[in-house]
Amino acid sequence: MIAFGCPITSEDDYGRYAEPGIRLAAEPDSEILTFLNARSIYRAYNLFLDQARDLPGLEALALIHQDAEIVDPRFCEKARAALRDPEVAIVGCGGAVGVRGIGWWDASVTWASYTHRFEELGGGELPGLTGSPPVPAYAQAGQVDSIDGFVMVLSPWAIRNLRFDESLGNLHGYDLDICLQASAAGKKVVATDFRVVHHHSLDLIGDADGWIAAHMRIAEKWSEVLDRDRPADWKERARLAEAELGVAGLRVTLAQHHINRLADDLDELQHSGSWRITAPLRAIGRLFRRLRHPRRPPGRQPGEGAVKARVDQRPSSDDETAPQL
Repeated sequence: MIAFGCPITSEDDYGRYAEPGIRLAAEPDSEILTFLNARSIYRAYNLFLDQARDLPGLEALALIHQDAEIVDPRFCEKARAALRDPEVAIVGCGGAVGVRGIGWWDASVTWASYTHRFEELGGGELPGLTGSPPVPAYAQAGQVDSIDGFVMVLSPWAIRNLRFDESLGNLHGYDLDICLQASAAGKKVVATDFRVVHHHSLDLIGDADGWIAAHMRIAEKWSEVLDRDRPADWKERARLAEAELGVAGLRVTLAQHHINRLADDLDELQHSGSWRITAPLRAIGRLFRRLRHPRRPPGRQPGEGAVKARVDQRPSSDDETAPQL
């Protein structure tokens, strides 16, 4: 039996994205666990691990963000195939090798079979590395240093032996930390061909201060692993980081220049006659999108008819305001 766990801070997001995807992927005997308003994703995931550990016949636990939509009816089949190797502890749909920080995407991404769907600028979708053909020749599923934690499947061994480090923060870096825990125990982390849509703003890191703090904590905790092949002298590393920051800043400036030009072009287009003529077609498109992702009617409970086990619905006494996951 494969169980599913989803922490909820927005019932609307859960009802539009995670719940339909779980219904698509779940099998008749799947347990579906939800937790409403945990003080952190670390805490919610640990509660799921504690509860799943006692489920009879458990084969794996899939941890899903509320804005992640599984669109792969073979999800459970692929999870079982990936976990057939007893050395595999964690499975995801996107990952990289050579990871040196919580920004795993800055490393060598080898697999990413998800797409990123956003609503800004009229809406759109960005495919991952392998989200749509043609697939790059170098792309391959298999062992990685870290996966993207918005969808992760844990083996029974991982459920029994790993826990998310709640001292590290409330949102960022949990995926890298749990992957490094598995690797330190001699287990494998792999990326495989799960098809998932991540419904997320183009502002990928909304809480910059929290992200920086999590990066520093995890960099300190795993310094012996993450600092491999780096200069030992801190001054040399600082100069290297300063140079890399300069290059990154230049790239951001150039990207902003292109964005401004595109915004000007869009503004000109929206005031054109062709834009007004095609308005009915865009209205039809918005209608189809609402039909594809309907909002939950008032009064409906999250996961109604699908949730077999709920951990808790109360906000944590430590923090009445839950973070957006």
